[in-house]
Amino acid sequence: MAKDPIVATIGKMLSARGWRLTVAESCTGGLLADRITDIPGSSAYFVGGFVAYAYEAKVNLLGVEWSILEKDGAVSEEVVLQMARGARRALDADIAISISGIAGPGGATPDKPIGLTWIGLCAPNHEKAWRFIWQGDRRSNKEQSARAALKLLAEYLE
Repeated sequence: MAKDPIVATIGKMLSARGWRLTVAESCTGGLLADRITDIPGSSAYFVGGFVAYAYEAKVNLLGVEWSILEKDGAVSEEVVLQMARGARRALDADIAISISGIAGPGGATPDKPIGLTWIGLCAPNHEKAWRFIWQGDRRSNKEQSARAALKLLAEYLE
């Protein structure tokens, strides 16, 4: 895939603020970090990220509470907010974005269909989560999730 111009824009906005970015990914498996690091010089604002796929990784790396995972599941508003908070804290970043979803083709439940994705953002004095339901195959759902996270990050930074 060609470099995404939104990523270069995000880099410029982060650099202008002097901010450092981190990511916490589940269903996208590092795709978001890959897109961000496609830009030469991204190490000036991207400190690193986490691919926390299993519950244990979310708990041990990001400080997500077991009780929330057991109650709401990994694909939920509170989990993506805890993932973003944990990533931000762990890498001393200014802003974090997180993604958790059901990419498919399995893993759906009656109340959580394939394509359900939550994206969280944690920044100074601001936290927000967004819910999406994508309609594609596994790869498409992952790509749409990463793209949406970049778009939401850019909108916040503007």
